[in-house]
Amino acid sequence: MSLIANARMYAVDAATAANWTALFARIAETAGVPLTVIPHAAPAPLEDLWRRDDLGLAFICGYPFARGGFPVRLVAAPVPASGDGRPLYASHLVVRADSDIATLVDSFGRRLGWTVAHSQSGFNALRTHLLPHWQARGRLYAKSIGPLLTPRRVIDALLAEEIDLGPLDSYFHDLLLAAEPDTASRLRIVETTAPRPMPLLVASDGLGEALVARLQAALLAAHQDEEGRAILARLGLSGFAAVEPQGYRVLVEEADAADSAGYRQPG
Repeated sequence: MSLIANARMYAVDAATAANWTALFARIAETAGVPLTVIPHAAPAPLEDLWRRDDLGLAFICGYPFARGGFPVRLVAAPVPASGDGRPLYASHLVVRADSDIATLVDSFGRRLGWTVAHSQSGFNALRTHLLPHWQARGRLYAKSIGPLLTPRRVIDALLAEEIDLGPLDSYFHDLLLAAEPDTASRLRIVETTAPRPMPLLVASDGLGEALVARLQAALLAAHQDEEGRAILARLGLSGFAAVEPQGYRVLVEEADAADSAGYRQPG
């Protein structure tokens, strides 16, 4: 049976999507597990992808993974080359480069954008970062605009002056810097949230341990030869890491803390 693969979360542009296809082809060959890359572009819900029973490799955000409810099995997490060698990322809080907003506090009273409630980088990391300010001040923004669904839509909304500040997945930003430096130059980072576990590649739970182990082994070894390193470099990665489900519990705990405080939507 041919399984499907998808990297929509980090397909910043067509060239980056082609690099993910090349990586998945290499993993399929190494693991001996056929993978067919399929399109699943926004606004198609990512939840539909995570529920498929033929899922070989696809990204899921750590928060919905830790919250549960999707029949997936953890495979591995990417390690950004820009980091410290661990599978961690954060959310950059970004504004237009020419904005008069110099600090996060300067953005209060303006328009805030966010992606979707099941997103760690585009929603929950933002809530967690803003929670102390909200507890001290009450309502922070004149408008809270979402769901914008994707990091790309956050960028578009910023550049179209529909919002004044929004969250941007730090690894997505790495890819944007490489793929579209002109677009990246039109954005400016005001603050960055605390590092948290990266989104991870998962497979359908029904695949069984043996197939998942082969996929995981291929991912963990992807950096061990010149061709693999070249593909990873084009994707801004140093490799992949084995991770444990309990490492993602912090994301649920932080979201629950914001809910318990009554801060259910960034704003």
